[in-house]
Amino acid sequence: AVSKAGSKDPVKALACSVQGEAVTPIDREGRPLANSIVTFDNRTVPQAEWWERELGREQIYEITGMPLHAMYTVNKIMWWRENMPEVFERAWKFLCYEDFVLYKLGVEPTIDHSMAARTMGFDVRRRVWSEEILSRAGIPVEKLPQTAPSGTAIGRISDRAAEELGLPKGVVAATGGHDQPCGGLGAGVIESGVCMDATGTVECLLPAFKEPVMGPELREGNLPCYPHVHPDLWVTIAFNFTGGSLLRWARDELFPELAERGEAEGKSAYVLFDEMASSFGRPASILVLPHFTVTGTPHLDTKAKGAIVGLTLETSRAELLRALFEGVTYEMRLNLDVIERAGVEVTELRAIGGGAKSRLWLGIKANIFGKPIKTLAVSEAACLGAALLAGVAVGEYRSLEEGVEATVKVVETIEPDEKLRPAYEERYAIYRELYPRLKEVAHRLDDLRQRGA
Repeated sequence: AVSKAGSKDPVKALACSVQGEAVTPIDREGRPLANSIVTFDNRTVPQAEWWERELGREQIYEITGMPLHAMYTVNKIMWWRENMPEVFERAWKFLCYEDFVLYKLGVEPTIDHSMAARTMGFDVRRRVWSEEILSRAGIPVEKLPQTAPSGTAIGRISDRAAEELGLPKGVVAATGGHDQPCGGLGAGVIESGVCMDATGTVECLLPAFKEPVMGPELREGNLPCYPHVHPDLWVTIAFNFTGGSLLRWARDELFPELAERGEAEGKSAYVLFDEMASSFGRPASILVLPHFTVTGTPHLDTKAKGAIVGLTLETSRAELLRALFEGVTYEMRLNLDVIERAGVEVTELRAIGGGAKSRLWLGIKANIFGKPIKTLAVSEAACLGAALLAGVAVGEYRSLEEGVEATVKVVETIEPDEKLRPAYEERYAIYRELYPRLKEVAHRLDDLRQRGA
């Protein structure tokens, strides 16, 4: 990667932007004792249910900032303790991906505060491992890595690691962060009111704020509150599993000819999606409930099902395609409403990821959210965020603010179209009723599916 970049500047430091929650047990020689248990491995549901009885959702949220869920690291370690005790006993450390990579680079395994929070074993106010959580879970703190703020220099990578990676000797390894806050940093989300909108296979919203928000609105909306990679800020994260993946389904199942045409013309199928959906020049009169996998926040319903409501013989392919863009955006508006009801200010959004390339989708988002959307020059915001943390760790930047000022550039601002806003608000009011009205039907269909009936 370094050689491909074509830069003559030597690498001075590195940091990681990584997926949260996943964990690997290693022995004293650094050898994995079992495969990682990744984020949405559902074997840990019984452990989450135990926590609800043992401590309760409110107390867990108050300590850790995490809404109780099976995905968090503590539950995975408990699963090993209960089901593979030989692995638990032999484990020297249970490492998430950041601390595992740092250890393999030759420095002390260290996890930053944003990643530590994603374990559900970290006291987010005191910024230390929670004795109450770990003692109840039966996890000795010695089996976990040390913690440090994001952007902390931990040590220099080993000569062996430098040689294997094609890096100069003496490169500093620093703490990075959870991928979404790193993306927020790389998008310039370093002050209250600014919110990242990252659209790839999954869509995420991440606003920053100055004080922790631990009230019932975020907790009941399954939204966390945890440290940003910026030392003075906090974040929450909302997500929808069917972001870009819903458009991929439409490409493969409904519009395969667009993929073929795009290949012939040297265009992405999604560029042609924009052209087709734009030809229907007003908000769609049909609504798409985009629960085509499971739901993300605020519902976190594993039995939910998608729906297309309002079809008639007059419905065109262009209107259906536009409704897919709108449905995903209405779903994220639900999350934005939860965030704002909790008292978190959102005045603008910064778009990153593949969805930021769709001018049509950005306009739909601006109209449904009722807020300006800004596009950025950077394509890999999470990588940029990690690089900025590494830069601060070795003094290349005096602060993250200085790093953001030097590297994060706004390309375009898309404002809401006030002529279309009332029509979108009417449709959104109806959209809000879809999930509660269809929930029971969806669950019954899921039961049939599970039974193979």
